[in-house]
Amino acid sequence: MVHWAGKFSAVDMLFINGLLKQGHQKDMQKNPIKIPFNKPCFEGKELVYIAQAIQNGLISGDGDFTKKCHAYLEQKLGTARAFLTTSCTHALEMAAILLDLKEGDEVIVPSFTFVSTANAFVIHGGRLVFADIRPDTLNLDEAKLESLITPKTRAVVPVHYAGIGCEMDSILKIAESRGLLVVEDNAHGLFGKYRGRFLGSFGAMATLSFHETKNITCGEGGALLINDPQYIERAEIIREKGTNRSQLFRGEVDKYTWVDIGSSYLPSDMLAAFLYAQLESADHIQEHRRCVWDRYFSGLQDWARSFHVRLPRVPEYCQNPYHMFYLIMPTAQDRDKMIGYLKERGLYAVFHYLPLHQSRMGKMAAARIAACPVTDDMSRRLVRLPFYNSLTEDEQQKVIGAILDFYG
Repeated sequence: MVHWAGKFSAVDMLFINGLLKQGHQKDMQKNPIKIPFNKPCFEGKELVYIAQAIQNGLISGDGDFTKKCHAYLEQKLGTARAFLTTSCTHALEMAAILLDLKEGDEVIVPSFTFVSTANAFVIHGGRLVFADIRPDTLNLDEAKLESLITPKTRAVVPVHYAGIGCEMDSILKIAESRGLLVVEDNAHGLFGKYRGRFLGSFGAMATLSFHETKNITCGEGGALLINDPQYIERAEIIREKGTNRSQLFRGEVDKYTWVDIGSSYLPSDMLAAFLYAQLESADHIQEHRRCVWDRYFSGLQDWARSFHVRLPRVPEYCQNPYHMFYLIMPTAQDRDKMIGYLKERGLYAVFHYLPLHQSRMGKMAAARIAACPVTDDMSRRLVRLPFYNSLTEDEQQKVIGAILDFYG
């Protein structure tokens, strides 16, 4: 049972905890899965802060808790400006608008990523060039990047898979030499580092996700990080439906009006209140997830070596944010069998992205089709294991024990 203190009366608390307990019991009755792949987790003050947001009298966007989240991200990550958005997808769409893409402009994205990475640029006029990934970290293969660049290329979008940093030194060097912008898709990598610097601090812009499946969450949410100050003013306008409304609130204009394209990308301050409670507990969350990741690695490394299964690889110059843990099985058949085998035991493991360059829409949106053999191979053999903030050691040992018995 979860406990909150603060704005709620004793009667309110009994009611809230009773609802949570009933919901958990109903879920267990309906769902034979004993250990899910993911589970949303409270950290303590979420409901208190939501109540405060309501009492503040402003539950739409850019209230007190939104500002607190902005300040936290800017100070922690060292970014020039952070803007909360309703999703990482919307943060990517804002980045695409800021690129000011023209017809025929190309954007390089890895094929092994979520559809939002590609979709955001397609709906704003970009043509996609799909890049293959490295076989070790599953990140965009920087060694193949130069060959994908043409005079029409405008941007490169590295995705820090599982929160392990792409080879940003090489990517930035290539991008700078060819006059390209770098937009980091850091949906997995909040608090991850590459060579001592936080992921999301390298590109002109970067995006974050606070989706239910992420370390830090508010159910649905994201953020656009602006590292190049020249994009701050326009990003603020785009996020406010294309108006200069924020300038009015700062007293810089006496009325606001429509000045650019944009949309409604602001999340409710109630969502920001939930998120701020999670950000306040980030050290605790990250430490627990580190223990989960380490237990998987230590418990499975001998087994993996014996049966030619690959575990995640983290270069020594990368700091792991402990977003996920996965197995690369020897064959696609082994992958499918493993997922089914675990499900039969009430343990929910899943595969990950289907290659975008193979999809119907990917083929339609691509500037040209290039082979991505590593992406094809890895996507067929990858299994993600249960991983969430409240996963207990006993629950995790059940998953590890079942895996150790898989090959008999």
